Amino acid sequence: MTGYYILIGGIALVSWWVSSRLKNKFKYYSKVHLRNGMSGAEIAEKMLADNGIQDVKVISTPGMLTDHYNPKNKTVNLSEGVYNQRNASAAAVAAHECGHAVQHAKSYEWLTLRSRLVPVVSITSGMSTWLVFGGIVLGAAAGIGMGYWIAVAGLVMMGLATLFSFITLPVEYDASNRALAWLKQTGTVTPDEYNGAEDALKWAARTYLVAAIGALSNLVYWGLQVFGGRD
Repeated sequence: MTGYYILIGGIALVSWWVSSRLKNKFKYYSKVHLRNGMSGAEIAEKMLADNGIQDVKVISTPGMLTDHYNPKNKTVNLSEGVYNQRNASAAAVAAHECGHAVQHAKSYEWLTLRSRLVPVVSITSGMSTWLVFGGIVLGAAAGIGMGYWIAVAGLVMMGLATLFSFITLPVEYDASNRALAWLKQTGTVTPDEYNGAEDALKWAARTYLVAAIGALSNLVYWGLQVFGGRD
């Protein structure tokens, strides 16, 4: 178990560093005020309109970095610090979330696949580690009966969560690419403002990359615990 704690601790440390950098980046670029004076909500509405999307609403949601696109009710949810603000950070986040709306409208395959996995992963992700650990206690590493199959079931669930993390990567990177392309092509932001938006979105994407690597490392570790002790 010592190796597991070292692994999880290392990943947690990297995740904390990336999250800290992300917050600092957004704080820094929140001071870069947009020359056009548009708020995050106005930018979102303009990007949706430019892409011919009429059935998606832009709404404000409480909290910080709570921004997301909800495909079920077709809403772009912008945190209070993005919805009303008029800076490079707000522009980046608003356009990124609208990138997801564009993906949905165009039936982007990775978003479709991710959406199909959401109900399954939301149920199984919290159970997987407990099943694997319980299976090991019951003798999975030695290949003993029910404990082995319980652990394997847990690994399958863990594998689905890992797959979900990696499918999320192209979804997030593509949304950022769509956002940045629109910001540049429409001239919504100046070159300096664009550079700030691009930098902020790069750091946001890295949080998903760290999460995916962490999920894979966790899966490999527990897989070795289950199968490593067997002949």
